[in-house]
Amino acid sequence: MLHAAQPTDAGVARYVAAATRDQLARGWRVVVACPSGGQLSAELTAAGVPRLHWPATRSPSVDTVGETLRLRRLIDQVEPDVVHLHSAKAGLAGRLAVRGTRRTLFQPHGWSWLAARAATARGALAWERFAARWTDVCVCVGDGEAAEARDRRIRIRHVVVHNGVDLTYFAPADERTRAAARHRLGIDRHVPVAVCLGRVTRQKGQDVLVTAWPQVREYCPTATLCIVGDGDLLPRLRRAGTQPGVRFVPSVTDPRPWYAAADVVALPSRWEGLSLTVLEAMASGRSVVVADIPGLAEVVIPAVGARVAPGDVRALAQALARRLTDTELRKAEAHAAALTARAYNIDQTHNHLADITTQVARSGDNSAPNGAPEPMPDSDSAPNGGTRDERRAAGVGGLVQMREDRASG
Repeated sequence: MLHAAQPTDAGVARYVAAATRDQLARGWRVVVACPSGGQLSAELTAAGVPRLHWPATRSPSVDTVGETLRLRRLIDQVEPDVVHLHSAKAGLAGRLAVRGTRRTLFQPHGWSWLAARAATARGALAWERFAARWTDVCVCVGDGEAAEARDRRIRIRHVVVHNGVDLTYFAPADERTRAAARHRLGIDRHVPVAVCLGRVTRQKGQDVLVTAWPQVREYCPTATLCIVGDGDLLPRLRRAGTQPGVRFVPSVTDPRPWYAAADVVALPSRWEGLSLTVLEAMASGRSVVVADIPGLAEVVIPAVGARVAPGDVRALAQALARRLTDTELRKAEAHAAALTARAYNIDQTHNHLADITTQVARSGDNSAPNGAPEPMPDSDSAPNGGTRDERRAAGVGGLVQMREDRASG
């Protein structure tokens, strides 16, 4: 089993590290091709997951030819039963390298055309339509991501494997933990706090949040906004000048103290696959305010927080101010958020992904990935809820049937 990924930090890196740790624990032979350095390399080394150096940049360029050739050599060296390509760059180079000669999973983690504009976006969409012929299964992290593929007429066989959260690692914080977290982070225990964690980029929409903050302070003059993370948008936000009540914090490896310290977590993203941050915030028992986009809207039901139109500064400010000034509303949403997060247990995600991978490998030559277990037997505790028969009837689980969407037109 070979995974390839270009991002070495943030959500994709965390997903790859967790998925490969799980597959290694199943007795599979797993290798990851990725650039050196960053969070991903460190986590793979700590977990004992073999890694091969694959130098790759984020955007397509003249270097993509060399990146494709190097990845092809690594794949030929490993000779995996299944190649699993994560995010846009590995999806581009990997499918050009393999071209259908090996069983291939592609997992976009957010479609590439959403990150581009004009001609570049059209080119990214055209590529995904073309590359579908070299993709055995597209693994979508949420229902919204799958719907976007159908809406854009990407004729690809896909299955939804929802992102998950480690419910033992992320759990609601009691008042004592909250007070300790605020003391450690230098936040007054009585100050209303909104937190936004993640890469500081156009995608994540922190510019909208900073623009909205003066309006939040009109309703709640002592409120503090903590933007936690690094990224290419950060210098521009800093150059714009520090606003009262806005604090920029470097990226952290353990976000739990920030969730514990927060009254509300904000995610004003412009696009998402299915946000890991929102799942972590909900599992941590926090009210959330998010942009009403695929990848957030499917998780944030009305009971757990608010959804606002993407880019709507006024609506974002009002939703945040309401929660920062209404303790009972916050507490009710926090309780509902923690309950809702239970449906996204990371163990279910990994079991489902293992089922899909095993089925794809067997569809080629009647053998599972090297070292992979036999398909899981019928049981009353099958992953993703319900018995195995119920999953067959519902068309989920991936082991028995996978949905193939062929868009019309």
